[in-house]
Amino acid sequence: MFVGRKNELDSLNKAYQRDSFQFPVIYGRRRVGKTTLINTFCKGKKTVYFVAVQSTAKENLEILSAQILSALAPDAPKNPFASFRDAIEYVFERAKQERIIFAIDEYPYLANSDRAVSSILQAAIDKHQDTSKLFLILCGSSMSFMEKQVLSSKSPLYGRRTAQFKLLPFDYLESAEMLQGFTNEEKIIFYSITGGIPEYLSRVDIRLSLQENVRDLFFNPAGRLFEEPTNLLKQELKMPETYNAIITAIADGSSKLNEIATKVGIETSQCSKMLATLIGLGLVRKEYPITEINSKKSIYLLDDGMFVFWYRFVLPELSRITAGLGETVCEEVFEEQLASHTGHAFEECAIQYMWRALKTKKTPVSFKKIGRWWGTNPKERREEEIDFIAMSGDKAIFGECKWRGSQTGDELLDDLIRKSALLPQFKTHHYMLFSKSGFTSALREKAANQADISLISLDDLFFTSTENPQ
Repeated sequence: MFVGRKNELDSLNKAYQRDSFQFPVIYGRRRVGKTTLINTFCKGKKTVYFVAVQSTAKENLEILSAQILSALAPDAPKNPFASFRDAIEYVFERAKQERIIFAIDEYPYLANSDRAVSSILQAAIDKHQDTSKLFLILCGSSMSFMEKQVLSSKSPLYGRRTAQFKLLPFDYLESAEMLQGFTNEEKIIFYSITGGIPEYLSRVDIRLSLQENVRDLFFNPAGRLFEEPTNLLKQELKMPETYNAIITAIADGSSKLNEIATKVGIETSQCSKMLATLIGLGLVRKEYPITEINSKKSIYLLDDGMFVFWYRFVLPELSRITAGLGETVCEEVFEEQLASHTGHAFEECAIQYMWRALKTKKTPVSFKKIGRWWGTNPKERREEEIDFIAMSGDKAIFGECKWRGSQTGDELLDDLIRKSALLPQFKTHHYMLFSKSGFTSALREKAANQADISLISLDDLFFTSTENPQ
C-alpha cells in the first residue's frame, strides 16, 4: 500500500508529462521511503533502475550495464560497457527516440566508486538536454553528500537539476494512514516509537495489539528493530562506537555541548563536528528558544523517535532481552515509562497540528514560526518552559500539551498565562491547550466564554483539511 508522498508523486508525474529532459534529485535518510516513491512513479513506464553498491567502480559498471541492457536491449549480448561514459551516453542517445526514466539509487556509492561520474553526467546533460527525452533521477540516503556533492554550487551537477525532493519522515497524521484499526491514542504512541519512518510503520502487524507489536519489533532479539540503530550507524559512519556514545549521552539527558563531550570523553571541538554529522543524518537537532537566534542557550536533542525509544528502553536492557526476558522488559516499559516518552512526542504532534491548521487558515493567530521556549524567571530565579510559542511580530499563541490519564483543568491554563507574562514583547496573546484525556467542565466553560482560549483534544488532532480543528 502506497501512503503519503502524494505531492511528490504528483510533481514527478507532471514533470514526466512534459516530454523533455528532466532531472529531479530525491534524497532523505534511510528507511524514509525514497525507493518506494521511485518504484511507484516508474510503474508502467520504460525504466532503467540501477541501485549502486558500496563496492568498486568495476562492479558498479557491471551492474549498471546489465540493468541498461536488460531494460533497453534485452536481445543484445550482455557484455558490460567499456566505461561509465559509454553507458551513460548510450542511455541519453536512446532517450532521443522515446521517453526513458534512468533512476540511479544510492548515487553516493556510485560517485565514491568513481569520482569522475558526476562530471561525466554533467557533460552528458550539457550535450543532450535539448534533444533527449531522458528523465534522470539521482537518489541518495547520505543527505550531506547529496547536498554538498550534487546540489551545492561546488558540484559539477550544480544548476542542472530541474527539481529536488528532500523526503522527511511522515508526520503523525500521515503515519496514521498506515495504522488502520488502531485507536487515535495508539496511533500517537506508534508515531512516538517509530518516528514516522515509513519502513518501520510498515512492520506493524494490524492483527496484533500495540504492546505485542512493540514487543516483537524491539524486545525480541529476532525483531526487526532490535539492532536497527547500531546497524544504521555502522552503515553510515566511521567510528560508530563514538557516535553511539554521543547519542547515548543525549538520550540520558545531556543536552549541552560541553556536557555531551565530557560524558563521552572527547574534546568539545571533536564533539561539535560529530554532532554536525548526526544532524546531517537527521538523528540529532540543535534547538534554540524560539524567541532567540544563535543563543548560548542552544541544546542538542535526538530528532528521531525510534532512536529516542531504543536508547532509552532497549539499550539499557540488552542483557535481559537476550536472556529471554524481553516480554517482561516490554511490560515494564508500558507500565512505568511509555507515557513520559509519548508525552514529548505529543508536543511534536501539536506543533505539526499547528502547521496543518495554518495551511487551512484555522489558527486563532497567523504565525511565521513555531517552537519550544525556555528561559529564566528573574523574579523566582528558576528555569521556565513553554511547550510551544507560535509567533509573528508582537502576536503569539502560547501552547501547552498534557499526555496523562486525567482531564486537564484550570491550573494548566493559569500556569501558561503566568509564564506568558515572561515575554513582554508579545502584545496579543492566545492560549492553546492540548490534552490526551480531554478537559474539565470548568475549563471548557471558561474557553467557551473567552475568545483567546482554544482547547484541542486527542481526537481533534486527527481533523482533515475540510474540518474545523476545534
